[in-house]
Amino acid sequence: MTPNPDTTFDAIVIGAGSIGTPTAYYLAKSGLKVLVLESVPSVGQGSNKRAIGGIRATHSDPAKIALCLRSIEIFSTFKEQFGDDIEWDRCGYAFVAYRDLEEKTLKNLLVTQKSFGLNIDWYDAQAFSEIIPDINPNGLIGGTFSPEDGSASPLLTNHAYYTHAVELGVEFHFVEPIRAMDVQNGKIRSITTDNATYSAGIVVNCAGAWAADVGKLAGIDLPVRPDSHEAAITEPVARFLGPMVVDIRPAPGSTNYYFYQHITGQIIFCITPAPNAWGFDTRETSSYLPMVSRRMIEVMPRLKNLRVRRTWRGLYPMTPDGFPIFGWAPGISNFLLGVGLCGQGFMLGPAGGELLARIAQNASTENDQMILKYVSPERKFEGQELLK
Repeated sequence: MTPNPDTTFDAIVIGAGSIGTPTAYYLAKSGLKVLVLESVPSVGQGSNKRAIGGIRATHSDPAKIALCLRSIEIFSTFKEQFGDDIEWDRCGYAFVAYRDLEEKTLKNLLVTQKSFGLNIDWYDAQAFSEIIPDINPNGLIGGTFSPEDGSASPLLTNHAYYTHAVELGVEFHFVEPIRAMDVQNGKIRSITTDNATYSAGIVVNCAGAWAADVGKLAGIDLPVRPDSHEAAITEPVARFLGPMVVDIRPAPGSTNYYFYQHITGQIIFCITPAPNAWGFDTRETSSYLPMVSRRMIEVMPRLKNLRVRRTWRGLYPMTPDGFPIFGWAPGISNFLLGVGLCGQGFMLGPAGGELLARIAQNASTENDQMILKYVSPERKFEGQELLK
């Protein structure tokens, strides 16, 4: 039987979010005929639109540091390279320490971070207060600051990748969830939706919080679980805060929280819940705002007079060790994984999309091989990411 050219592709990407859309773009840029299947009505309408926009390379492992350094290079030159304003702001990231434990943790991480080329240093209380003048000085020990980190708009970035992917011939099919996969002899032969049955040489799972469900259709178990995190945004005010402020101290109901001032003036903030809020429930809670406000005002009293405009919840696709999964699925020769990005899909997306495109083309670099050792689907998932 002659293949139908309308339903036959070089690659099918599942998911049009923070990782799926850049992946589709870079696959098409390498010359492949690409289809993107997405269950929601438009690009970025899953978890991408719920991201708060932070972008950092200040991680605790070489793989994410390397990936995010490349992503920052892409974000910071996006307007020059693509012509799109994605609201990139090189505001930096500041991790604050009010206890000896956080001071020790942050200083120990500097060894790894600096060895991989990060521009980051420890600052004592006085120097740290000069970087963030409104930080509460009472009990402040100091903190780390990485000035080359920043923020951008998740929706504008994803839409830009979508626009340029379409220009390269990528087909996006929205409101078209996958119903079945035909797997024979260790290879995905076809994918069926309510509309059609498609075939491709490569299938890429970029389904975010729904990645495990997609994996099951191919007969594999992926250790990815959705964890619901809540965020909020205030009214806009004149710019007074530079970097993203991260407080990694645990407290009742949360393990850490972070906030920054967007270039348009709003303070955007998020908290990591404790215990985890497993599942797909994205309804706002009554406990979030009082809990996070108390913590934020303690660190920056000036925030107490700001009015909150909106709260929301988004899904973090978590792995057991807090590291993403990139690479070929075990036992299925043409099933490529870009999943489990643990709420960091936006910052990992551009570099992750490039990485997946190189893997698909059998063009991995030496640096890719280093990264893939840490993010392999076949790793033991031991240990924990220290700066989730």
